[in-house]
Amino acid sequence: MKVGIEDKKKLAVLGVVGVMALGAGVYLYTQLSEPSPAPVVAPVVVSTPATPVVKSSGSGAAAKNAGITSAQLDPTLRMGPMLVTEALVYSGGGRNIFSASSVPIEIPKAIAPPRPKAVLPPPPIVPQGPPPPPPIDLKFFGTSSLENGHRQAFLLHGEDVFLATDGDIVQRRYKVLTVSANTVLVEDMTNNNRQTLPLIGH
Repeated sequence: MKVGIEDKKKLAVLGVVGVMALGAGVYLYTQLSEPSPAPVVAPVVVSTPATPVVKSSGSGAAAKNAGITSAQLDPTLRMGPMLVTEALVYSGGGRNIFSASSVPIEIPKAIAPPRPKAVLPPPPIVPQGPPPPPPIDLKFFGTSSLENGHRQAFLLHGEDVFLATDGDIVQRRYKVLTVSANTVLVEDMTNNNRQTLPLIGH
C-alpha cells in the first residue's frame, strides 16, 4: 500500500513539472515569434528652391546668379538663364580659340634644338703605302755624238751642267743607264728609283 502512495506522489510532482515546462515553452515561443516593431522614419521635408534672381547689372553677374548648385537640381528647362549664358561676351586677355581673327600668342622659340645633331664618328684611317720616291733633280736639255757612236747627254742640276754617257754617275747619286735622242733613263742609287727624263722642249 505504501508503494502505491509514493508512486502517486511522484506522478503528481512530474505532472507539476511538466505543466511548468509547457508554460515556459509557450512563453518563449510567443516572445520569439512576435515581430519587432518597425523603426519610426522621420518624414523627409523637400523644400522647393526659390528661382534665382537675375540682375541686369551685367552679363557676367547675370551668368553668376544663374548658376545652380547640386542641391537645386531641377530637370525643367529655364529659358531665362540659358539666354543669359548665350549673351556672354568673351573678355579674356589671351587668345580667343573660338575666333579666327584673334591675335595669335607669340610662342617663344626654343633656345636649343629639340634633338641635337648626332656627332658622326671620324672616318676610319686607311693604311697607306710608302710615299712615292722623290723625283730625280736633273733636266735633260740635249745630246751630242761621240766618235765611237755613243751619245752624250747634257744634264742640268741647278746651275751645274754635266756631260754623261751610258754608265756615268752624276752628283755621286744618279746613274745614267741609257741615253737616246729624246730621253735619258736615270737611276737614283739611294732608293733604286728609275725615271725617264724627257728632252726639254719636246
